[in-house]
Amino acid sequence: MTTPIADTVENAAATPEKDQPYGALGLKDDEYAQIREILGRRPTSGELAMYSVMWSEHCSYKSSKIYLRQFGQKVSDEMRERLMVGIGQNAGVVDIGEGWAVTFKVESHNHPSYIEPFQGAATGVGGIVRDIISMGARPVAVMDQLRFGAIDNPDTARVVHGVVSGISSYGNCLGLPNIGGETVFDAVYQGNPLVNALAVGVMRHEDIKLANASGVGNKVVLFGARTGGDGIGGASILASDTFADGGPTKRPAVQVGDPFAEKVLIECCLELYRGELVEAIQDLGAAGISCATSELAANGGSGMTVDLENVLLRDPTLTPEEILMSESQERMMAIVAPEKLDAFLAVTGKWDVETSVLGEVTGDGRLQIFWHGEEIVNVDPSTVAVDGPVYERPVVYPTWIDALRDDSAAALPRSSDPETLRAQFTQLVASPNLADTSWVTNQYDYFVLGNTALSFPDDAGMIRVDEESGLGFSIATDCNGRFCQLDPYEGAKLALAEAYRNVAVTGAVPAAVTDCLNFGSPENPEVMWQFSRAVEGLSDGCLELGIPVTGGNVSFYNQTGDQPIYPTPVVGVLGIIDDVARRIPSGWQDAGENIYLLGVTSTELSGSQWAGTVHGHLGGRPPAVDLAQEKRLAQLLHAAGVQQLVSSAHDLSGGGLAQALAEGVMRFGVGARVWLDEIRERDGVDAATALFSESSGRVIVTVPREEDVKFRGLCEGRGYPVLRIGVTDDGDAALEVQDVFTVPVAELRGLSGQTLPAAFGDIIAEPVTPEGV
Repeated sequence: MTTPIADTVENAAATPEKDQPYGALGLKDDEYAQIREILGRRPTSGELAMYSVMWSEHCSYKSSKIYLRQFGQKVSDEMRERLMVGIGQNAGVVDIGEGWAVTFKVESHNHPSYIEPFQGAATGVGGIVRDIISMGARPVAVMDQLRFGAIDNPDTARVVHGVVSGISSYGNCLGLPNIGGETVFDAVYQGNPLVNALAVGVMRHEDIKLANASGVGNKVVLFGARTGGDGIGGASILASDTFADGGPTKRPAVQVGDPFAEKVLIECCLELYRGELVEAIQDLGAAGISCATSELAANGGSGMTVDLENVLLRDPTLTPEEILMSESQERMMAIVAPEKLDAFLAVTGKWDVETSVLGEVTGDGRLQIFWHGEEIVNVDPSTVAVDGPVYERPVVYPTWIDALRDDSAAALPRSSDPETLRAQFTQLVASPNLADTSWVTNQYDYFVLGNTALSFPDDAGMIRVDEESGLGFSIATDCNGRFCQLDPYEGAKLALAEAYRNVAVTGAVPAAVTDCLNFGSPENPEVMWQFSRAVEGLSDGCLELGIPVTGGNVSFYNQTGDQPIYPTPVVGVLGIIDDVARRIPSGWQDAGENIYLLGVTSTELSGSQWAGTVHGHLGGRPPAVDLAQEKRLAQLLHAAGVQQLVSSAHDLSGGGLAQALAEGVMRFGVGARVWLDEIRERDGVDAATALFSESSGRVIVTVPREEDVKFRGLCEGRGYPVLRIGVTDDGDAALEVQDVFTVPVAELRGLSGQTLPAAFGDIIAEPVTPEGV
């Protein structure tokens, strides 16, 4: 076997006019010129590979940086109280009390999941879990946020089957519970589905690790899976470009995952942490060795020398450039003190994790990489990892948006006929975006590890952190792309408000935010307007609610041809609960309890599921959001939970009150009798609006009769609008809306449960809840 010939630094200096394929690697003419200016010569092939992946949109955030700074600028003292690690590290870290910390983050794996749905989704889970490991935490849960094309499109089944299988296979093999997420179908995502993955980990305060390479003489060690040809150029070529018309291409840029290797890697890393054998660990995800070496050196303000031929290869024919760009999975890079190296190698040997010492930390501020003794990279790591291009892309108010907003759903016919309302109600219950998602969620293990307190189909997932005290956290993710298409500023605030409310209804106190901002091409000025407004809305909203953004992800180029997806800023909110035994489920279990509606209903049907499903309509303005009111509602729900005044709580969002009631009765098969008269009279709305409006700041709760006086007093004392709108009723196991319609629970379950199986095949049996959970 012959060793690939390397393009050395010496050779680069001697051959300044050599043509280089920078365009094929995703670099623009001016970016290539900037690299030459930084280096004072042309880059070597290895340097070109590094800059191409690290300066890609996916890694450098070059089009979004100027807007993302708002998350660090709009910060109050209240937002800093629990924030231990913020934006800039692999994941944010939040203090949840009692010496415990939680780290969490959401990221996208959109384009790979269209090309190779199984591996694209699986490695999305693997990558975000490694971010959690690198912070020093044990991963304890995952979630996913999925958006597919139209449910009846022939290609949707290919993507859905692959994505769901990939997520379930990887997560289940890791032994991590999947505790929540979203599944949305819309034709706008047909050629560009969204697969966002979230992971959460827990640690003691003293165990937090930062990805900084410091300490001259410390060793640079690569451990985990061998490096292969999969994923080469994934960040720069696949994730930082749009799909051309004509379907899936670019297969080599999709990584291949091995969850069993990652499971071993988790345990190995945790033992290394316990033994205090590492100074820092960085996962190798997007951009691979290029990312790990440059970020570790830049973050530590140091330099680094690396002998690239020491990288253990799955494919011995890889060139140095390919080794630098490979995104092979299940790999980590550690900084290890020389005196601890033998102990480090003993641990990796115990876990049968392959390990190679690549080099060491230096004090000269340069990243130097050698190939069989020849220098192929000599750069300032900050120019690669930190000081990449920053673009102020053109921003243009969309030409089409005024006409879209003028087309309000208020003009759509709203029937008062009971039969028509019943038909619309059942149509909504069976619609793809409101139907039972058990076809998806039953493929996931919710309960592995034994600490899951809430999961599907509750409004948020919840995990117990401490067995003795019951301390735990709750987490929910949300986004309504239809609202964001109408108004990205208000739509982002609505996504934040819904996730915040979904955490609050579990009895937890919202504490921190992560986000995954999915948009079309940044080269489209109208998309940049959408992005700028969404970031402004989310940052303004977090400041008003007093919860910080701890980190996240930007995913651009989500479009096929000239058609971008709806702006989809997915927002994840994490909340803290001091005892998971006081968690509040989303469905009622007992008859004879009072049902209360918290909040006010307005005629807000634009962008709603009713408008889209019944009328095929999208237009108007999204519902107004009052974040001060959302904060008061969350405080009220927390107080009710602490005093154990409510037996269930469920937020009102997609499908409005009607859908919330349907989900309430379907959850445990306990029916309800509900009346609309007080809502219609107090709020000045008709029956259709009372049922289907998606006004924010609303929740339904059930209250045992013996707690009724206390609950009413709590609401009155806090000045929050409240109406008794019904009672739970086990008599006929039906949802009766008096003077409008009655639908048996069995019929509702049939309608809701058949939609996804009709499109994708039989549902698997529901996971069995273990004793004591």
